[in-house]
Amino acid sequence: MCKFTVTRPFKCTQCGKCFKQSAGLCSHLKTHNGQKPFNCTQCDKCFRTAGNLNTHVRSHSGQKPFKCTQCDKSFSSVGNLNTHLRKHSGEKPFKCTQCDRCFSQSGSLKYHMMIHSGEKPFRCTQCDKSFRRSGHLNTHLRIHSGVKPFKCTQCDKNFRTVGNLNTHMRIHSGVKPFRCSQ
Repeated sequence: MCKFTVTRPFKCTQCGKCFKQSAGLCSHLKTHNGQKPFNCTQCDKCFRTAGNLNTHVRSHSGQKPFKCTQCDKSFSSVGNLNTHLRKHSGEKPFKCTQCDRCFSQSGSLKYHMMIHSGEKPFRCTQCDKSFRRSGHLNTHLRIHSGVKPFKCTQCDKNFRTVGNLNTHMRIHSGVKPFRCSQ
């Protein structure tokens, strides 16, 4: 049901959401029928709204018009800027209902909830291991393929993960960050 029927006279018949202008309702209706008529000319991605396409096009151009007032970072969308601003404020509005942990991003809460549910939707087809994140599966697949894309510039050794490369680099730099307290 519409909250402000006078100021938002255009109502979606499928979900009841209301809009100030008919264009807003037309754009919204595409969320129900899956239509994505706005195509990127530089890649094969499609979008429901012209605004979403414009935001995406900035990923190709590198344009970042939304600037943080507290540091020198810039962002391609206002949403990314708002998420970033939570780092400065410490705000964590997304709260886990199971353990009371809080997160600054909804996606972080979504992945966290998989710990409680045990859900691991990304399954290796070669050994039946499962992962919560697709990136973790992709890293795991390097075990089967033998691909080691991270190369040491000092001795030409290769590694499956950037973390393993960084650990290896301590051999060359002599840095020993872990010291025995005894």
